[in-house]
Amino acid sequence: MTTTPRWALAIHGGAGTLHDAAGGSDAERPYLDALHLALDAGAAVLAAGGAALDAVEAAVALLEDEPLFNAGRGSVFAADGGIELDAAIMDGRTLAAGAVTCVRTVRNPVRLARAVLERSPHVLLAGDGAEAFAREQGIAPVDARYFWTARRWERFVAMKRDLGEDVARPEGESTGTVGAVALDGAGHLAAATSTGGMINKRPGRVGIRRSSAPERMRTTGPARCRLPEPVRRSCVRWSRTR
Repeated sequence: MTTTPRWALAIHGGAGTLHDAAGGSDAERPYLDALHLALDAGAAVLAAGGAALDAVEAAVALLEDEPLFNAGRGSVFAADGGIELDAAIMDGRTLAAGAVTCVRTVRNPVRLARAVLERSPHVLLAGDGAEAFAREQGIAPVDARYFWTARRWERFVAMKRDLGEDVARPEGESTGTVGAVALDGAGHLAAATSTGGMINKRPGRVGIRRSSAPERMRTTGPARCRLPEPVRRSCVRWSRTR
């Protein structure tokens, strides 16, 4: 008897996102529609027999392209009026991880994180170094204006008016990530996450952090620890198996 391979996919649009949808079910509809599109993108990969890593990348990249979410195009503004993006991805089959932080011109940071995973000896690349690596990998930069959205800017201006020169605290509004975790037909897991961080954050603040990791196979914790790559990879294995 032939059995159909079983697969699973879960995604999320980030804590705090529906703050923008206050106003009932009609206001929530665009968010739900976007989530369904991302779910369909990842599910199509898995249904065709594709790998979990491909599925989570596809789902998160679509969420990064959607200005409703605090990742990629919809990211919040840092205190200097710029936008800095973070992303991480992990292959549960090999326990390899890749991450980028503080990038400003990469349309889909999750794709760059995967390039770090597969085409570099490192786990985390930051800022100018990550941007240079993107160019080396043929990932064309986008103009910073691509990430500008009116509603994020209006909220940023209002916060600057209230806070002055202070920067946002962790409990501030418009925080959160998008993410996906998948199980493919071969029984392999993968997870990915992407974020624009906190509104009015200090430039250089790393948004990929351990606290967001448990629901995504501890993907982000090893990407942030300040240890050599072999030790970080050991952290991944410990976190995954403990």
